[in-house]
Amino acid sequence: MCSQLWSQPRPQVCCCPDGQQKPGPSVLGIFSFSDQGCIVIRYTAPWHMVFFSESLGIPSLRVLAQKLLELLFDYEIEKEPLLFHVFSNAGVMLYRYVLELLQTHRRFCHLRVVGTIFDSGPGDSNLVGALRALAAILEHRPAVLRLLLLVAFALVAVLFHVLLAPLTALFHTHFYDRLLDAASRWPELYLYSRADEVVLARDVERMVEARLAHRVLVRSVDFVSSAHVSHLRDYPAYYTSLCVNFMRSCVHC
Repeated sequence: MCSQLWSQPRPQVCCCPDGQQKPGPSVLGIFSFSDQGCIVIRYTAPWHMVFFSESLGIPSLRVLAQKLLELLFDYEIEKEPLLFHVFSNAGVMLYRYVLELLQTHRRFCHLRVVGTIFDSGPGDSNLVGALRALAAILEHRPAVLRLLLLVAFALVAVLFHVLLAPLTALFHTHFYDRLLDAASRWPELYLYSRADEVVLARDVERMVEARLAHRVLVRSVDFVSSAHVSHLRDYPAYYTSLCVNFMRSCVHC
């Protein structure tokens, strides 16, 4: 069943096959977890917020993160174990605000998060990779509009994250830096590839080292040859087994 709670791309909620919400893990992320008896909520952040609002230091995604967490209460599954499955930097940007809300918002601080899976992320500042990602999103837009948006994004990124970086840092912390020192201590699984041209493998590996230094239980898998967010497509059986085994270990530990 689906429910549109705000005027952005709507989250999709999938229950057990008989249509009843049975006790089981709640997963914010990949759709195939519904095959494991999970209740799954999928959400894609609007591209203009990801590429422009965040680049300008405007925390628009925080509002969406709060509404996403409120869905758990709307569907009365807030007491179930919760697993996040985060895709690319767009998902990481949203996840960053989810973490902040879990730590600071009274209603959410009792949610039972058991783990997080990162697919093709997180990546540090990589203008070329970000331009590749935005170009892919705008692929079916008119050529002139696509070019204007790419140029506009490049100018914003260079201005706020290079030329004005010391000033920007006073009121907005980059999501990658925030996650390096995140207070969360549940297990994390990083799925990435050295062939990824959008999010560099070395950025993911640096994040893994930082989380290990914080005594977080971390596992990482380098798919070597698969492109950005294409690991499931290229290695469906292996990818699925990694995710399902991780979920089971998190829920039962």
